[in-house]
Amino acid sequence: MEQFLNDYIKRIGNELNDIPDTTAHEIASAFLAFRFGLYANAVRECTHAIGLLGAGANPTRSGAYAALKKALAIVLANAEDLDSSKITADLGVQFDEQERRYIAITLAPDAVEDPGTFELDNALILVYAAALIASPDDEEAMGEHRKFIVRLLAGYKKALGIV
Repeated sequence: MEQFLNDYIKRIGNELNDIPDTTAHEIASAFLAFRFGLYANAVRECTHAIGLLGAGANPTRSGAYAALKKALAIVLANAEDLDSSKITADLGVQFDEQERRYIAITLAPDAVEDPGTFELDNALILVYAAALIASPDDEEAMGEHRKFIVRLLAGYKKALGIV
C-alpha cells in the first residue's frame, strides 16, 4: 500500500503543488488536530483552511481545489460530531462525481459498506497528501503519520483488488 500511496501523491501532486504556504500549513494543522483527537481545533483549522482555499484557488485547478475543500468539509463535519460526542452514520457531506477524480479510493457504491467512514477515509488521505505536497515545513510531522494513512488504505486492499 506504500506504492499505492506514492502513486496517488504523484497523481495529484501537480494539481495541488501551488497551494500557498500559509494555506498548506493550515491544511496540515487540520489533519494533525483531527488525528490527535483535538476536534475543536480541527474544526477551527478546517474552517480557516477552507476559507483560505476559497480566496486563493487557482481557476485552472478548480477541480482539485474543490475536492480538497470538500475533504476539509468532511473532516470538519466529523470533527464537529466527535467534539459533541455524537456519532452520525452519514453526515450528508460527500464527494461529488467530479471531485471523485481526486480521491485515493474509488469503489462501486455497492462495494462500500459504510459510506460515512469511506468518505472520511478518503478525505483524510486527500488532506494528508495535500499537506505533504504543499507544506515542506510540515513534511516531517506529516511523515510521522504515513503509517496511519497506509493502514487506512490497507483496509480497502481487498475491495481494490490488490493482492
